[in-house]
Amino acid sequence: MKRKLFSFAVPVLFAAIVVSCQKEKPVTSENNEVTTTKEGDKYVIDTLNSKVEWKGYKVFKSENTGHFGTITFESGDVTVKDGKLESGKFVADMNSLTSVDLKDDAEQLSKLNGHLKSGDFFETEKFPTSSYEITKVTPSAEGDYNTILDGNLTIKGITKPVQFKANVSVNEGTASIATEPKDIMREEFGVKFQSPVENGVIKDEITLQINIKALEKK
Repeated sequence: MKRKLFSFAVPVLFAAIVVSCQKEKPVTSENNEVTTTKEGDKYVIDTLNSKVEWKGYKVFKSENTGHFGTITFESGDVTVKDGKLESGKFVADMNSLTSVDLKDDAEQLSKLNGHLKSGDFFETEKFPTSSYEITKVTPSAEGDYNTILDGNLTIKGITKPVQFKANVSVNEGTASIATEPKDIMREEFGVKFQSPVENGVIKDEITLQINIKALEKK
């Protein structure tokens, strides 16, 4: 069943782990160690053709309000070894966050984007980037996705392990990654704003989908 999106929705993103000040670095491998290496050929992210798609949801009577949009990447790269994805890290530019569904309403778009970037949500002045770093790549023969990616997602300086199913391909100098839509709990990353009851309740879930195109570094 298709879910509708919320009015002060949230998302976010994703890319290389950038927080080194935490007491422990979250990792997603079973033996508590990063299982990828940097060995292989380096592919650099094509920032013009890569993005995070987000959806946010709001409970407002019939649950039929919300927003969806995009976040672009500031930088990133992947490592390919023997024609297969080996590792990767991606840094998202949180100031690029925008709501696509309001693109034809400049006033409302400006208000929503400003609110999402404020201290109520992502505090982009203080936390201008979010990140995702792949810690494990596992081929999969089940379902609609050929790969399982384990990694660390960092938002607002908080890092949590997050797993994505993804379709990964490497062909003629281009590496592509397209993840499944994945729900995360925004409050786990310090995004805890709630509107007054009369204006509806913002759901904790936000849906993220990462699309990466990376080109082999010559």
